[in-house]
Amino acid sequence: MNLDDYARYDGLGLAALVRRGEVSAAELAAAARLGIEKVNPTLNAVIGEIDAQPPASATGPFAGLPFLIKDLVMHAEGVRCDMGSRLVDNSFVSPHDTELMRRFKAAGFVAIGRTNTPEFGFASTTEPVLYGPTRNPWNVERSPGGSSGGSCAAVAAGIVPIAHANDGGGSIRIPAAMCGVVGLKPTRGRTPTGPEFGQPLHGLGIEHVVTRTVRDCAAVLDSVQGPGIGDPFIIPPPPRSYASETAAAPSRLRIAVSLAGMKGARAKGEVREAVMRVARELESLGHEVSEASPDYDEEMFHRANIVYWCGFLAAGVLGTAQLNGRKPSLETLEATTLACYEYGLGLKLVDLEMADAFANIVCRSVAPFFNAYDVLLTPTLGEQTVALGHIDANDASLDAQGWYDRLFNHAAYTALYNMTGQPAISLPLTTDSEGMPLGMQFVSRFGAEDILLRLAAQLEQALPWAGRHPAVHVGSV
Repeated sequence: MNLDDYARYDGLGLAALVRRGEVSAAELAAAARLGIEKVNPTLNAVIGEIDAQPPASATGPFAGLPFLIKDLVMHAEGVRCDMGSRLVDNSFVSPHDTELMRRFKAAGFVAIGRTNTPEFGFASTTEPVLYGPTRNPWNVERSPGGSSGGSCAAVAAGIVPIAHANDGGGSIRIPAAMCGVVGLKPTRGRTPTGPEFGQPLHGLGIEHVVTRTVRDCAAVLDSVQGPGIGDPFIIPPPPRSYASETAAAPSRLRIAVSLAGMKGARAKGEVREAVMRVARELESLGHEVSEASPDYDEEMFHRANIVYWCGFLAAGVLGTAQLNGRKPSLETLEATTLACYEYGLGLKLVDLEMADAFANIVCRSVAPFFNAYDVLLTPTLGEQTVALGHIDANDASLDAQGWYDRLFNHAAYTALYNMTGQPAISLPLTTDSEGMPLGMQFVSRFGAEDILLRLAAQLEQALPWAGRHPAVHVGSV
């Protein structure tokens, strides 16, 4: 199978070829590895290959499909995980598959490599000191976003049609928007995070994938959704398969449109024009569209969020240092990671208690909005794709608060829905005047991935993106 043919199919399409005997899983793996060879020296999206052999008789909806693992949170047996940090570098190899990895394998995925991530995932760009920057395949001088920037760049460039990703403040949706792919953050509790984690990032962190098509996104969620053994809570299962939702036309939806984000952000220029263009398309599809925004206490959000992020980071750094004997310092950590680690060490139990109280108030303030509206449309990002180096995690001039402000100014539209636990998806519906992707975010009520996936599939037909390819792509090298 040549790379042109390989890149024309999405994940379900390639798996169907394997089931029909038109191509073997080994041929797919060879094509993906050739794709890595062709484009990864330019992109630096894949930081290590995994010598996994496709099973002789692959099963599952994605039987024999090559797959990439983000180098953070999820683990595969016998595979190292560096978390983008010199503190961890080559000191941790997982003794087992995590529950999500087990489900990916059961669905037929064959992991062939690891993707780049910022240090401990604490950045909205992917430029770790350990591995260097990942480049955006649409313009290699631009950031691919983060923290799932390696996965998004690899999928956009055609190396694989689907890659693992996770999201604690926008880490699926932000790079999906910047790289022009589909990025769904499922509802809290929809996908498993065990056994290492019950609620990573105090419930902010959610696991899933990035894809090129909506139907792949839905089919993966069908394959991996549901609680794992020992999970802290169980949410209601979907009423029917997510794959079936993508084939069903959505009923008339009440859709709110908001240009306002956190920290005074308000979409302007080409971003604003793109949001309003999508809003008009939604109206033409028969939906009821009006401007509105959830009302909540943003100060409470930030007071809770910085405690969750820095406290969780501090525990991760401490645990790593205890396991491998390395000392947290500027020799092993980037400057802002060290600053946030030290801030986290200074937190008290009462700070966490207050963070939980503030988060509860925020969640209960936002939830009623989604009784009045089925979906909220916002830009995924309030600004166009930023240059590499624009967000510098090794900037020694920033203290913890300064770094937090820098990141959440950038994640002004995404982070709220990590705290509320609601599903949110970024779709590559439009581009700017330079041809760079502009992602649109859609949010629905807790547990309502079905609404988002039906709407996403409708928009994929109305505003198709399948014909757009970045400058760096396996099919054009």
